Amino acid sequence: MRAAGAVAALAAALTSWCGEAVAYRPFDGTDAAVAETGEIEVELGPVEYLRQGAERALLAPDLRINYGFIAGWEAALEGKLTHGLTAGIPGTSLVESQALLKGVLREGTLQEKPGASIATEFGILLPGINDQHGTGAVLNGIVSHRWDWGTVHLNAQIELTRQQHADYFLDSIIEGPHDWPVRPVAEFFYESDVSLFRTGSALVGAIWQVQDNIAVDFGLRGARINGQTAGEIRAGVTFAFGVTKGPDLLSRLFAPELRRIH
Repeated sequence: MRAAGAVAALAAALTSWCGEAVAYRPFDGTDAAVAETGEIEVELGPVEYLRQGAERALLAPDLRINYGFIAGWEAALEGKLTHGLTAGIPGTSLVESQALLKGVLREGTLQEKPGASIATEFGILLPGINDQHGTGAVLNGIVSHRWDWGTVHLNAQIELTRQQHADYFLDSIIEGPHDWPVRPVAEFFYESDVSLFRTGSALVGAIWQVQDNIAVDFGLRGARINGQTAGEIRAGVTFAFGVTKGPDLLSRLFAPELRRIH
């Protein structure tokens, strides 16, 4: 029974700590931009550390893969391998698995055009392994705007969790000047699963733009989850590369419908 309680505690910690909209390292929220057509973008956190109360875990790896299958749209798969460091918690689980589509509804400053960039992201929350059983769904609205002094991204997300609970997530990301090689970043979000938890969170960090297609990130996060403190260390890399063009199943399946949305 103690082991089962520990597993449940860690699952709750991971669920409340890791927002479902993770799509832009090192944040829980995302931006109103997608991978270029025919490009694969990999967001990788090789080893990250998570603490909530007495529970400790490593995320190794934290991985998301994006593929730009048509202009203005990408498909993504993501998940985290967690390794419990607290006695009574199983060693390894796959959590936060999801399959998503993300599309730019209005091109703006993130696409080097005037005005705000607006995007949506939606998809399915997939069952985990050794944890997070069941499926759910998520829908996110994203607005981004870039000025000379920095960039702001706003997220408003609703979710049906794997436990069939309603969840909402409100997030703001602030970045320093985009042309700086190393730009400071911050993020603030509030999340509530109406049946389980409420989370207030703040992150500070930096993104080093090594090349146009390579970025290294680092972030320190602190949070209050149902009155309990939590902390996390995040570090990783995002890189992109083109792939050989050929028969594209996703493009053939979704292109007509997605063009109508535009």
